[in-house]
Amino acid sequence: MEKITSRRNPVLVHVKKLSSSRSYRLKHNEFVCEGAKLLSEALSSGAEVKYVLTECPYTHKLPDTVKVLLLGDGMLKSISALKNPHDLLFVCEIPNVESGSLSAGTYILLDSVQDPGNIGTIIRTADAFSLDGVLLYGDCADAYNPKTIRASMGAVFRQKVFSVDIDFLRKASGLRLIGTSADNSAKSVSDIEFRDSVIILGNEGQGISEEILGFCEEMATIPISENSESLNVATAAAVIMWEAGRNDDGKLV
Repeated sequence: MEKITSRRNPVLVHVKKLSSSRSYRLKHNEFVCEGAKLLSEALSSGAEVKYVLTECPYTHKLPDTVKVLLLGDGMLKSISALKNPHDLLFVCEIPNVESGSLSAGTYILLDSVQDPGNIGTIIRTADAFSLDGVLLYGDCADAYNPKTIRASMGAVFRQKVFSVDIDFLRKASGLRLIGTSADNSAKSVSDIEFRDSVIILGNEGQGISEEILGFCEEMATIPISENSESLNVATAAAVIMWEAGRNDDGKLV
């Protein structure tokens, strides 16, 4: 077990930058997670954990490839993204997920959803309802932002998440693109067949962008009280994904 005694240690500087900078995460292809529960989720899901940082000796069994770094008192708090940090931090390699051409299945596409908490919650829900992938388009929050990771509650290690561009949508074949809207003139989600489709949810304030709307073959809406303007995007996603994942008898497939 390697000990780190200086806050200027290059590893600590590196971890702090991974927590705060999206471009730095992409450059180094790594991201930071916190807590023993998430570490257990990561290992059981086959994530590539590179090293663990803790202020207390770590006695649990880890793969031989995982390095444990023992920090001096107070160092964990200095690099944590939380006011009250967990007992440990760990660094994972960002998985190499190639979108290619999507196979048959049900996917959800987020068009410039900017709140990392919403992204993480949607990833968690997609995992719960066994969707085949979460697609990020446009100016979406980073799937590996620490807030996204926390909101996903470990689902980010199990659920396929990848970024797509407009060319990807142009070439999409075999899957129907279904947009979502608060407009009551759209078809109710309970009346739509979601099998083999890409379900599109838009930005929290602006909805689906015009360039994406042109690809939508059908529009879906969630009927709500006339006194309510709309649902939070993560809540709307949960309702739609439940509908997409159930049989006619109401049971999830």
